[in-house]
Amino acid sequence: MAEFITLEVTDGVATIGLQRPPMNALNRQMQNEIREAAVEVAGRRDVGSVIVYGGEKVFAAGADIKEMSDMSYQDMLRASTDLQECFNAVARIPQPTIAAVTGYALGGGCELSLCCDLRIAADSAKLGQPEILLGIIPGAGGTQRLPRLIGVSRAKDLILTGRHVTAEEALGMGLVNRVVPAEETYTAALGLAQKLAAGPALALGAAKEAVDHGMDTDLATGLDIERVRFAGLFATDDQSIGMQAFIEKRPAEFTGN
Repeated sequence: MAEFITLEVTDGVATIGLQRPPMNALNRQMQNEIREAAVEVAGRRDVGSVIVYGGEKVFAAGADIKEMSDMSYQDMLRASTDLQECFNAVARIPQPTIAAVTGYALGGGCELSLCCDLRIAADSAKLGQPEILLGIIPGAGGTQRLPRLIGVSRAKDLILTGRHVTAEEALGMGLVNRVVPAEETYTAALGLAQKLAAGPALALGAAKEAVDHGMDTDLATGLDIERVRFAGLFATDDQSIGMQAFIEKRPAEFTGN
């Protein structure tokens, strides 16, 4: 049974809760528990969308610096592999994922949010990659996922200075998708997650896969990926349901098949 992670599923929405007071510092045990939760929800047919939530006060303030400080080069080679496997497991969740960001999302916390498809931030949230201030660089995807999301120049600004950005600045640069009052953060994420969970599961997964894989290759290959995924959806029940509902001018009730 996990010590620092909770997993709850209600009406098709899974919530992976980060619970390591006071700041949800991501030590190695917590990383392993996040990976296990991600693998579990990825394989569950009763999960249509996923929220990653750190609670009302903080998302995650980063890696556990005390745990890392005495590691040797050899130790960190192993630990960094495990860290990236943890975050990759979140990024590979086939269902739509939403990070509900309150308080600080710094370093590893920011990188964890980058593994989600969408980010809803409290108006009081602070995000950033401050690793440079410790004499290191982001090691859980910050140098790769961040520039893919907000562009190279903006990513270098955050990575090279280590500065924190407010939720509003994060919204302006595309680091988060929406800013809401702090007390509404989880509610807003849940409303979006419920809407996604009621959608066509196979089409949502195909869209996510096409975008993610397409970003890792050239345009021509990306278009081939899109074409194959697009055509494949015509073998699904939801395609028939969705198009018939459109023709009949009524809401579609998707089955996920």
